[in-house]
Amino acid sequence: MREEMIGREISGCESLIMKIVWDTEGDVSTQDLIRILNERFGKDYARTTVVTFVQRLRNKGFVSTYRIGRASFVHAEKTEEEYTQNLMGQEADFWFKGSESKLVAALCKQRSISEEEVAKIKEILDGLDD
Repeated sequence: MREEMIGREISGCESLIMKIVWDTEGDVSTQDLIRILNERFGKDYARTTVVTFVQRLRNKGFVSTYRIGRASFVHAEKTEEEYTQNLMGQEADFWFKGSESKLVAALCKQRSISEEEVAKIKEILDGLDD
């Protein structure tokens, strides 16, 4: 059951931290996390707050941490693809009763999709038969 809940178990603030960790090449220092949270998302969290979020993520198996000298670093233990695929599956199950076609239809209705995107979607769907 724990694996099934992976998408829903992280908070909005934890999601922001994970996005930074995934977008950063290599591991990210706590100090850089604090700076990027402020620059990219306008979050002016205290160091202790960020450390608390990271500890929660570590307890949930999303990250590991280590120190080099006085600096602390965060390393992703789960990939962004693992997380987003699981999350999308949960959303399809919860909101669309497991219907992938209803999920895709909702996305298409909500966004203005270009001809190029439609072609890419068709290509992806055609590739599922392989």
